[in-house]
This record gives sequence, C-alpha cells and structure tokens, in this order.
Amino acid sequence: LAAQVKAAFLSGKHATMATLRADGAPRISGTEVEFSDDGELRLGSMPGAVKARDLQRDPRLAVHSPTADPGEGGAGWPGEAKVAGRAVEESRQGDAAHVFRLDLTEVVWTGLTEDRSALRIRSWHPGRGVEDRVRT
Repeated sequence: LAAQVKAAFLSGKHATMATLRADGAPRISGTEVEFSDDGELRLGSMPGAVKARDLQRDPRLAVHSPTADPGEGGAGWPGEAKVAGRAVEESRQGDAAHVFRLDLTEVVWTGLTEDRSALRIRSWHPGRGVEDRVRT
C-alpha cells in the first residue's frame, strides 16, 4: 500500500489539500508533498500562507494526490491516493517557510484490479491495518 500511495503522489507535482477555515468551512489549496528519507510525509508553504495559518489553528487536513484522466475504460489510469490526519509544524533554522509533518490517520489508494475489470480500494487506519476491497 505504501508503495502505491507514494507512486500516486509522485506521479505529478501538484496535490490538492483540504484544510479548515476559522469559521469551520473547508478550503482547498494546491500543495506539494515530500516523502522524506526518514519515512515521513511532509508538506510546506510560503511564510504566512493562508493554508499554513489554517493548519496552525486547526491541524486537521486531507491531501489528494495528483490525478490523471482515466480515459476510455480506464486503461491508462495509474490510480490515485488520499491521506488524512494532522499536520505537525516543524521549525527549520534560517528558513521562514512553514514545514509540516503529517501524522496520518487514514491512507487510501484507489485504482483498478490487475486485470483492470474492477475498482480496487486499499486503505489503512490505525488499529485496523490494511483493508482491501474490490467493487465490480
């Protein structure tokens, strides 16, 4: 599952992130994610960015990988991934940019079965481990 999710996020540069505004309304923003050498998933933003202020106030977030048009019958669709959890801000000396490590509470990869005849959904949640479902 981890390899599929990583591949989906690395399939393009721009992911989509959902945060919560001060009034509780959702906000979506473009973002980039990084799979660090220490095994952590991180994202960053410009100093003072609205999405960073959202995360400082309420760290809950969801991030959706870059997507590709499945095309006719989905023959070329590589699948897509979503993660959710909490953003933990990290400080870096001499860098005014915001950097957040993601403390994940949900990981989902959606794609097609190997024979490309059905939708395959693989997910992970704490305490439940990896679950695999197929929808025809």
